[in-house]
Amino acid sequence: MAKKTQKRMPRRKEEYTYHGYKIEDLQAKSISELIPLMPARARRKFNRGLSTGDEKLLSEVRAGNERIRTHIRDMIILPEMVGKTIAVHNGKTFIEVEIQPEAVFHFLGEFALTRTRVNHGSAGIGATRSSKYVPLK
Repeated sequence: MAKKTQKRMPRRKEEYTYHGYKIEDLQAKSISELIPLMPARARRKFNRGLSTGDEKLLSEVRAGNERIRTHIRDMIILPEMVGKTIAVHNGKTFIEVEIQPEAVFHFLGEFALTRTRVNHGSAGIGATRSSKYVPLK
């Protein structure tokens, strides 16, 4: 039986930088200092203010909880979340997402896909003649 392997990101050759800043430099900055570096969508969210759910998730991350589970898919990944594992709900189950430096300023929901790949099988019992045709490849 084949072993199920976990897909890992390729090892990077150089240290990750975002707009010339290393991840340690970004982690040292406050949110108000990070806002000018963010893409427009993330900047708009922070300028309008975080919701209570976003604040609660951020406080859990800052508290250092090991098991964080959330339904909040529209939370922006901040540099202080790098290295944490957050279980994000995809509508059916919780998908564990390990936050990498490359994920900074993306949404949590981008890493917990809601739709699965459809694998169509062959025609079943009682199928019509035309639908029984299954290509060889």
